[in-house]
Amino acid sequence: MNIKQEISPKKVQADAEKNFRDGYFCCEALVAAIRDNFELDVPEEVIAMASGMAVGAGRSGCMCGALNGGILALGLFFGRTEKKGPGDPKVQKCMKLTNELHDWFKKENGKNAVCCRILTKEFDMGKGEHKEQCIHFTGLCAWKVADIIIRELGLLNLDVQGA
Repeated sequence: MNIKQEISPKKVQADAEKNFRDGYFCCEALVAAIRDNFELDVPEEVIAMASGMAVGAGRSGCMCGALNGGILALGLFFGRTEKKGPGDPKVQKCMKLTNELHDWFKKENGKNAVCCRILTKEFDMGKGEHKEQCIHFTGLCAWKVADIIIRELGLLNLDVQGA
């Protein structure tokens, strides 16, 4: 898979937020921003793969769709395609990075939660009151995913001083 070598996590964040405002759900918005900014030579269907993960997975209110999108994106970069069992170093790394994202997001969102129902409990979902918060969380996750990918692959972070 070809990967762009110089990335701005802030641009990934802004693009994910714009993608959400323009009509994608959280999960799709994040995956699209990662795919586009890293200039991945993967089909658009990776975005479609994320469609059902929004609003806590099919509107179930379970795990936040932005976090789900981040996990899918990390899997795209660090996941495996071979059946090598649970001890496979590749899957172990992917699990470690996923856990890092999960724990970071839980703390960073200020609500100490990853459950969509809890993150949006003060909003009337039917009226769309949650949307600005969800846009923010989508951008936040997109930024962190880009940051992890850059760090792990040794890419150039365009947002770092002196880059």
